Amino acid sequence: MIERFFVRPRIIRRFHDGPLGEYVDGLAERLWDRGYVRSTARGKLLVVEELGWWLHRQGLGVDALDEDTTERFLREGRRLGFGHLAYGRVALRDLLTVLREIGTIPPAPATEIEDAPIERIERDFKRYLIQERRLTESTLKNIIPSVRRLLTERFGTGPVALGELTRSDVTRFVLRHVQLLSPARAQVMVYALRTLFRFLRLRGDIAVDLSVSVPKVAVWQLSALPKSLGADEVERLLESCDQATVVGQRDYTILLLLARLGLRAGEVVAMTLDDIDWESGRLRVRGKGNRDDWFPIPEDVGKALAHYLRHGRPRCTTRRVFIRIRAPRREFSSSVAICDVVRRALSRAHIDSPRKGAHLLRHSLACEMLRKGASMDEIGEVLRHQRADTTAIYAKVDVAALRGLARLWPGGEA
Repeated sequence: MIERFFVRPRIIRRFHDGPLGEYVDGLAERLWDRGYVRSTARGKLLVVEELGWWLHRQGLGVDALDEDTTERFLREGRRLGFGHLAYGRVALRDLLTVLREIGTIPPAPATEIEDAPIERIERDFKRYLIQERRLTESTLKNIIPSVRRLLTERFGTGPVALGELTRSDVTRFVLRHVQLLSPARAQVMVYALRTLFRFLRLRGDIAVDLSVSVPKVAVWQLSALPKSLGADEVERLLESCDQATVVGQRDYTILLLLARLGLRAGEVVAMTLDDIDWESGRLRVRGKGNRDDWFPIPEDVGKALAHYLRHGRPRCTTRRVFIRIRAPRREFSSSVAICDVVRRALSRAHIDSPRKGAHLLRHSLACEMLRKGASMDEIGEVLRHQRADTTAIYAKVDVAALRGLARLWPGGEA
């Protein structure tokens, strides 16, 4: 396997004859699978070669390797002038992983780290939200930051005396932060705090139910038009992707899924190779609330997916459809990456939109369906809304139809 990175027989033989020679191929395979370029992989492998000779001079065997030994090697290697330590710590972490996977060295010892008080509260609150409230991990990412911010601002790094929280603490916190948030984000913050205080009251950490002290945030339902792009702007967005490149193929496919199927960013991130049923031409969408839906794959989406999987998607071990281009090759960590794809495409297409996230294309699909005569029920079905009033906002898009429903002002003209 090391032949993928070194071609001279003398160098390859040197690696295999070294004290760690029987393990370098396993490490090289790991580096290859994770998509590291040749120069980076070579640097990492040379660190391991230097480690092997250092172990030999110290009279140590491979069974002596652990985090402490590798740290000692790095310290002494800098003093001795070893030449490849720029890749040192990461390379040696990969080596230890390989050795542990094949059972050459024992697993890393479990370290019990005492959680900080705020971290402990967060952990218990997360468990409550998942087990009792059935919330998903993506929802928790929106809720937990407000809780952490409140506790950090109130208690800092000192003891967390939850019983000392007062109504005025809560009110001041909300009024201070609500000015910096959009109405929707402010509502999420308010929901997070009310849920936290009910949880703390339930387990006896506070004597008074502070949830009633959280001020309400006024958000008028259906008060604004959904931000969307016209059909011609959506096509410009798609055409901005250079499909001659791997990144362009990937981004074009992502944008098509958002524009043609109205997927959410998180649904694109979660998509796996097993979700594509090529025989029946269907795609499984893992939506909110652990809900799975199957949708027919439009022809252009199917062609883009097939082309990306055959020619654009780098080889890797993950089953996720969309992965990072740069090493280490792995799936996107969050939906932010999908929003970044949309943001970059808007910039390339010179489209100035007040909204720049992935939801923009979801709104655009719904508005275009409405213009072409689709009913609210049909739009809600495509967007997988669980409540009809969620879809109702799109009724305001068809201004011409609404104008026909409006009554004449007394004494006015039609």
